[in-house]
Amino acid sequence: MLLNDFYTVADVTPEGNQYSCRIVFNASHAIFGGHFPGHPVVPGVCMMEIVKELLQLHLGSSLMLRTAGNVKFLQLITPDVQPIINISWAQNDQGYKVIASFRNDTTILFKLDGLYSAV
Repeated sequence: MLLNDFYTVADVTPEGNQYSCRIVFNASHAIFGGHFPGHPVVPGVCMMEIVKELLQLHLGSSLMLRTAGNVKFLQLITPDVQPIINISWAQNDQGYKVIASFRNDTTILFKLDGLYSAV
């Protein structure tokens, strides 16, 4: 789990089947030392994990990403950026259909559409 080690959350706003918060990265975390030395950026796999962790926290159950129909890494995210995360979901017979994004002001940095199921 990356929460409270690699990143912390602030300004949490849960509303029904939507969740929004601001992410604050731990710039001294070892992940940034290796990705990439001298030019740290948030790894794409960590962005995907953050979405899962926040959704699990809100729903109160363990989840697994089953399919990802659309994943776009649109801008590099450095440790000094504090993106706003927006997650919305709809439950169906297969699990949770999720749409998530990271943005900085008005710029979208990352988008993910996927299906998560309970494990």
